Amino acid sequence: MGHLLKEIRHNKLLWLLAFVPVLFLAARARPDSHTTLFVLSVLAIVPLAALLSHATESVAAKTGDAVGGLLNATLGNLTELVIALTALRAGQYALVKASIAGAIVTNTLFMLGASFLLGGLKYRTQDYNRAGARFQAALLFLATVALFVPSAVADVDSPAGAAFSQDLSLGLAVLLIAAYGLGLVFSLKTHRDFFGSAPNDDKEAHEESLPIGVALATLAGVTVVVALVSEIFVESVQEAAVTFGMTPAFVGFIIVALVGGAAEMASAFSGARKDRLDLSVGIALGSAAQIALFVAPVLVLLSYVLGPAPMDLQFWPGAVVMVFIAMLAATLLTNTGRSAWFGGVLLLMVYAIFAMTLYLLPPLAP
Repeated sequence: MGHLLKEIRHNKLLWLLAFVPVLFLAARARPDSHTTLFVLSVLAIVPLAALLSHATESVAAKTGDAVGGLLNATLGNLTELVIALTALRAGQYALVKASIAGAIVTNTLFMLGASFLLGGLKYRTQDYNRAGARFQAALLFLATVALFVPSAVADVDSPAGAAFSQDLSLGLAVLLIAAYGLGLVFSLKTHRDFFGSAPNDDKEAHEESLPIGVALATLAGVTVVVALVSEIFVESVQEAAVTFGMTPAFVGFIIVALVGGAAEMASAFSGARKDRLDLSVGIALGSAAQIALFVAPVLVLLSYVLGPAPMDLQFWPGAVVMVFIAMLAATLLTNTGRSAWFGGVLLLMVYAIFAMTLYLLPPLAP
């Protein structure tokens, strides 16, 4: 605990942790002040993300960047899962699907692109394990196919078509979870030697880290707090969106995804600045693959228990197109195992095009 308190004292960004209890008090005292709660929740997530980043780097220093990236992606995606479960129980399936597709696109384009840019501004070129990146991109391709097929063949205008879409989505959910489990066995056991980190000589990568026990406890505790903060965020974001003039599509696809992935982004960006791009790529693409192959199918299965009706995997065509383009862009730019800052700019520009389109998208007619 002393190591953790020392880190908080010396890192001014972590002083913003004071907003966490302020947020909880405000949520209890003024639950209808949605705009205030929205701002406070964002301010609370920023230092929590920084703390989670430091703990993740400490674990990665002991376990390697591949396992560290997987651990960060898993814990970070708990936030997305909590946000989606909150919307799932309320029957807001459009928000659930938008947050799923948005998280995949945000991690693939924004997180990976910003990591390439931030690392490239400090180092002329950076190397990472090409096999690991191609493996994650292949998993994303599989997920894209699973999202595309229900939208391409289902006729939801008829009762038979709706039933077919639900049955197909249930079968796809089981297949995707099985594929994700087999992918873990492949990358962490039978062929783990393929996914070693690229060597680097940056001294900052070997800075003093938290003891492994403290780091793991911090990861678990901060993840729980982030999940609680995210619940307040998702309850307030829709009303706050009206105040700030944001469309529902922009909220679900961009805002929820950015806030939900804040913890992972902090770790990915920090790793890139320390020339540990394997950690950044593992977090960005690993998180996107995990959302597509595990989180989304689990939500489909849980909808039979928690939701007012079963949820399918039929996404609106624009979301499927954006996921496909994000997968294609990541595949093309990670194929060489080496990055520079302009590659990050290209990914961020694609993301900016999507964000601008969704922000200006007119609301659907009632």
